[in-house]
Amino acid sequence: MSDIRKIIIDGKEIEVDGAMTLIQACEQVGVEVPRFCYHERLSIAGNCRMCLVEVVGGPPKPAASCAMQVRDLRPGPEGQPPVVKTNSPMVKKAREGVMEFLLINHPLDCPICDQGGECDLQDQAMAYGVDFSRYREPKRATEDLDLGPLIETHMTRCISCTRCVRFTTEVAGQHVMGQTGRGEDAEITTYLGALIDSNLSGNIIDLCPVGALVSKPYSFTARPWELTKTESIDVMDALGSSIRVDTKGREVMRFLPLNHDGVNEEWISDKTRFVWDGLRRQRLDTPYIRENGKLRKADWPEALAAAATAMKGKKLAGLIGDLAPVEAAYALKQMIEGQGGVVECRTDGAKLPAGNRSGYVGTARIEDIDNAQAIMLIGTNPALEAPVLNARVRKAWARGANIGVIGEAADLTYEYHHAGSDRAALAELLEEDHSNALEKDTIVIVGQGALREADGAAVLGQAMAFAEKTGSKFMVLHTAASRVGALDIHAVTENGMDDVAGAEVIYNLGADEIEIGEGPFVIYQGSHGDRGAHRADIILPGAAYTEEPGLFVNTEGRPQLAQRAGFAPGQAKENWAILRALSAELGATLPFDSIAALRRALVADVPHLAQIDEVRQNTWAPVATGALGQAEFRPAITDFYLSNPIARASQLMAELSAGVAARRAEPLAAE
Repeated sequence: MSDIRKIIIDGKEIEVDGAMTLIQACEQVGVEVPRFCYHERLSIAGNCRMCLVEVVGGPPKPAASCAMQVRDLRPGPEGQPPVVKTNSPMVKKAREGVMEFLLINHPLDCPICDQGGECDLQDQAMAYGVDFSRYREPKRATEDLDLGPLIETHMTRCISCTRCVRFTTEVAGQHVMGQTGRGEDAEITTYLGALIDSNLSGNIIDLCPVGALVSKPYSFTARPWELTKTESIDVMDALGSSIRVDTKGREVMRFLPLNHDGVNEEWISDKTRFVWDGLRRQRLDTPYIRENGKLRKADWPEALAAAATAMKGKKLAGLIGDLAPVEAAYALKQMIEGQGGVVECRTDGAKLPAGNRSGYVGTARIEDIDNAQAIMLIGTNPALEAPVLNARVRKAWARGANIGVIGEAADLTYEYHHAGSDRAALAELLEEDHSNALEKDTIVIVGQGALREADGAAVLGQAMAFAEKTGSKFMVLHTAASRVGALDIHAVTENGMDDVAGAEVIYNLGADEIEIGEGPFVIYQGSHGDRGAHRADIILPGAAYTEEPGLFVNTEGRPQLAQRAGFAPGQAKENWAILRALSAELGATLPFDSIAALRRALVADVPHLAQIDEVRQNTWAPVATGALGQAEFRPAITDFYLSNPIARASQLMAELSAGVAARRAEPLAAE
């Protein structure tokens, strides 16, 4: 039952929940209260004292608005609503005093500090501080921390807000940061110089309100006012995190998270944040044709003519890679099927049921995880497959949810009941009595590792039967950003990759995670010189996800738009445009000349793709339960940092991957 209270803030009377803090109540009225340590998604620390306000009739001193609840306020002598002032002389003097203390030891680094131009301390010193200092003593200095290749530290700038400590402990689940010392000797550090072994560590760069923690790869490369900012979608995993792409000229300089409560809140994984150097390296920027076993450069007319000649009259198959937007997949499907061929998006062999959206998406939304009371993970390691989703599972666990795991017993940053690692454990699960689960909010999450084996359809059927028996919501956790969208447009064959096996010509649209054997003629269209390009007979250079507008559907079935932030290098073109040009060479021109016309045709075929950022409710249709095999569940991703061609082109991702391998290696005793 809600506890509604009346309160007067700066002369405005409002009604708010008594459990709200004063800083939240002020936001309801539109009054800005400065803060350094307070953050909506972290626990309350109350240690920066910047958010002081005056409580009329309360103690004769300002109160920290982040740590005081509305219900703690006393009404007036005749029962009037309590009065809070955020702009009185007492508050102004208190804030100036706090800011003066914060700046006592803060170095005058602004001209060379990467936080310059987007620094909370700068902004609030201008708005709430004074333009002089009474402090003449030497400033304190502290040693910098080594937090690895991602985060550069300048701990002399630290104001001890402890946001980084709270994030790593509460959200990332790594208990490695804390504060040592007292008074002037207090400093934030890691225990015994440990690294933050988390796929979410980069978020503390955004959280730091000063320049104490900055991005090491981005340092000294650009200022915020030089950058063009584009709101887009991440494709490094199937979560579809909202991101901002910052470009300088034609180059992507950095990725930052955008707030989206339904998907990624305001966190992104380290791969999402730091993969941008992979967009510059090993790029395909001109068409190639293989002659006498060697690739040679060609121009577009020659390459398209050669591709059309190779395709005419042959048995065709199209493969859709993990990073292809829906428009490109749709254009490929129209072109290949128009020539009598087949198109397949389940290149890893996942037994996902075509046409049954409850079987390849499920019925749960990502935000349902927050309030779940029980979560069952089957054949998935969300810490590697979707670290931001894993943080949500951890949040549910912290609120008291019970987590069960069938599959690899990995470190997921929270405690769970390990029910087994093989198919037998899944079969046993179905036989147990789960009547006590029916009243609870429960979710079953199935990973790709469980579905890509020979008995994947049976595993899916068993998992769906378990969800039905327990009254659970159901979710399929994908690893490929393009998969759900390609399944929505029905880019599938009857027997999966078996139907591709007999093709004479394979049109490979960015599928770099599979090996194509000897025999078929391969036309590869993609952005990076990876596995697919090495096997190709003709290479057609396409745009990466930051270089063309594209539609993606995330793992919960939410259509999202990725916007163009820059242009593809050299002669590389947008993916749909290459397919449209090739269709003309084949004499079967596709009926669209622009991305808008393509999207109109796409939405006419699949209407729900027009509902951008909306999750459609899927009709529940269980898959038949077949005979399970004997094998153990294997994870879909073994190396988080090298899971796609863009990441494999990144020097930083290679360094991070090597660092993880070194930490996992058994230490040898010196005997």
